[in-house]
Amino acid sequence: MIFYVIRRLLMVAPVMAVVTIVVFLLSRLGPADPAAILVGDLGSSEEIQRTRIALGLDRPLLAQYLTWITGVLRGDLGISIFTRTSVASLIGQSAEPTIVLTLATMIYTVIIAVPLGVLAAWRAGSAIDRIFMGLAVLGFSTPVFVLGYVLAYVFGNRLGILPVQGYRGIEGGIGGVLASITLPCIAIGSTFIALIARVTRASMLDVLGEDYIRTAHAKGMRVPVVLLIHALKNAAIPIVTMIGIGFGVLLSGVVVTESVFAIPGIGRLTVESVFRRDFPVIQGIVLAMSLVYVLLNLVIDLAYTLLDPRIRY
Repeated sequence: MIFYVIRRLLMVAPVMAVVTIVVFLLSRLGPADPAAILVGDLGSSEEIQRTRIALGLDRPLLAQYLTWITGVLRGDLGISIFTRTSVASLIGQSAEPTIVLTLATMIYTVIIAVPLGVLAAWRAGSAIDRIFMGLAVLGFSTPVFVLGYVLAYVFGNRLGILPVQGYRGIEGGIGGVLASITLPCIAIGSTFIALIARVTRASMLDVLGEDYIRTAHAKGMRVPVVLLIHALKNAAIPIVTMIGIGFGVLLSGVVVTESVFAIPGIGRLTVESVFRRDFPVIQGIVLAMSLVYVLLNLVIDLAYTLLDPRIRY
């Protein structure tokens, strides 16, 4: 196990090296000129050329890449073209809302989705199963932005019990944080609850037909013990995989939800940077999210070995 973890960590370096090359080339070989964007529409060709020289864009691509990657290895992701502030600081400021929203959403999702999937599998073909799976289809089919606007209208405008927009930081107290992320959690969680519940049901159905489950019932074990201890543990690998995918999607920034509820997270920063053609910020976000995905895959693989000792790498 230890050697596998070390080997996987060493594999992060070449993967991230390829990512840096792709990101760098996409920003340099694109149709837009960062110098022209920085100077503005009224800038002369001489001003654009001076800006290109100041930014080092007149140098060969290899020299530009080496300078950029050296700064990245030191933690310097560059300077935003639009705000003229550090890219690392911009990402750091946007990270807290996204991380808090991600953790809260996944906890809320797992607490609801896994028991629903287990219960639906246990009562497969019954009215409970059909109702739960019907709700799952409804949750998966409803667009997040539609549900977000409905929740904002009902709980914010009509009832006035929850804030509709904005994010209150952790320094303002846990109550303010929970109030500001409740509606976004419900809006995003509807889709992930549907996905994880359906995956849980399908995986549990495969396990509940095994001989050792029938043996456990024959020994007189209680149903909760059979479902949670024997069945769910052996059905957990697809569930863990889906949860890991959900973490990656949420951490990369759920653009629509953060836009609907005006949450200053990674997703909103990404959209704003794309519209502004702020290439250094886009590069920094892509690099950070790529590293997150690589580490999440490592964590998921390690979870497989804990859930099923037969799995060895």
